[in-house]
Amino acid sequence: MSDLNKLGLAEARDALRKGDVTSVELTQACLSAIEGAGALNAFVHHTPEIAHAQAAAADARIKTGDAPAMCGLPVGIKDLFCTKGVPSQAGSRILEGFLPEYESTITQNLFDSGAVMLGKLNMDEFAMGSSNETSVYGNAINPWKVDDRDLTPGGSSGGSASAVAADLCLAATGTDTGGSIRQPAAFTGITGIKPTYGRCSRWGTIAFASSLDQAGPMTKSVRDAAIMLEAMCSHDPKDSTSANLPVPNFEAMLSGDIKGKKIGIPKEYRMDGMPEEIETLWANGTAMLRDAGAEIIDISLPHTKYALPAYYVIAPAEASSNLARYDGVRYGHRAKLEEGDGITEMYEKTRAEGFGPEVQRRVMIGTYVLSAGFYDAYYNRARKVRTLIKKDFEDVFAQGVDAILTPATPSAAFGLGEASDDPVAMYLNDIFTVTVNMAGLPGIAVPAGVDAQGLPLGLQLIGRPWEEGDLLNTAYALESRAGFVAKPKKWW
Repeated sequence: MSDLNKLGLAEARDALRKGDVTSVELTQACLSAIEGAGALNAFVHHTPEIAHAQAAAADARIKTGDAPAMCGLPVGIKDLFCTKGVPSQAGSRILEGFLPEYESTITQNLFDSGAVMLGKLNMDEFAMGSSNETSVYGNAINPWKVDDRDLTPGGSSGGSASAVAADLCLAATGTDTGGSIRQPAAFTGITGIKPTYGRCSRWGTIAFASSLDQAGPMTKSVRDAAIMLEAMCSHDPKDSTSANLPVPNFEAMLSGDIKGKKIGIPKEYRMDGMPEEIETLWANGTAMLRDAGAEIIDISLPHTKYALPAYYVIAPAEASSNLARYDGVRYGHRAKLEEGDGITEMYEKTRAEGFGPEVQRRVMIGTYVLSAGFYDAYYNRARKVRTLIKKDFEDVFAQGVDAILTPATPSAAFGLGEASDDPVAMYLNDIFTVTVNMAGLPGIAVPAGVDAQGLPLGLQLIGRPWEEGDLLNTAYALESRAGFVAKPKKWW
């Protein structure tokens, strides 16, 4: 078989089981593709030795007939996940040289399932960004191109999205705090799911905002997302927020039958000035689900308009607390001190050198809203808004709605540098996605069309808590009808 790196997880798994290909061959195809794609800057730490060893072990395991679903499948790991003995920097200078002594639960689950790690993927620093422009490694670049412009792959999981879209790996891990799986998936024409908060363990995942962060897969299809999500999920006693619930066989739930399902269309997501192509995409997606037998109903989520400002109070507040541990004392970057400098100067210089401008901005905002004079005015008020947002969804689901359809992003991928000087414009990229994190719900982005320039556009489906199987099946029905098969033309 040629172009093995272009296979999806399901295709490659089946080929491995039939003996048509080996994991070593799959892995080498991906490593060769990575080697030739330096222009994308998607992979930032390469682990070919680990990949070859894991692939050989997977081939031996497959021969015994004891092969889990991910066995032998080469994937990329976002730099936010701690990987034992492998640099794990969260895209930040302050974690320069950090080699974890432990494995994150997510990567351990994948390795236990036989997955092969190709390397670590680029990302916005500490997952703070929507364009992968805050990374210490430099920009990851979208494999889709228009008029020779370098486009953002989205963020913070930009390296993951770029690598999957460019066939450098069969799939990748991502994390989603306010849309960081779904937005880059939409920008690059792939599928990305954020599961219910608590479905995937956060242990060993470098924290941004602990009550919002959630890991998930970024893949070439909905079926692949179902396969990888099952391998990633587990109850983890090391994570107090991990749900002690059985993990379903998500792939077995992909029938495509959604007859009688109620799909809600929230009126609050129709923004003033929304591009016509996004409106058209949304209307087309609605028609596809109706044609599949779903009942389309108009719904209201009245507190949606407060979600973005509330999110940008809560997330920075939690970040300012989480990032206080990075001080240059035990690990990572430490600034050079001058004679007479003490511990205070070491902290100040190390954090000033180690954190980039966007991280510093959010830490300062978070510290401000948590300060004594403003805690009630900002942080507590934002928490109350969050409760109201969650109740909006609960009320809709109580009316029998099974899933909610919205756009995934307000536009197609934009050019690198076009929004980096305007933080508010950058934050607006999360307008359709942050509500899902605030309510702790599962959400998935599915490629469903292209804009006038031929760039991919995605639709988002939001599901009931803990019902990722139903959500994936609805996404499968949408994917089947959308028929998105476009791939970026190779230029890198």
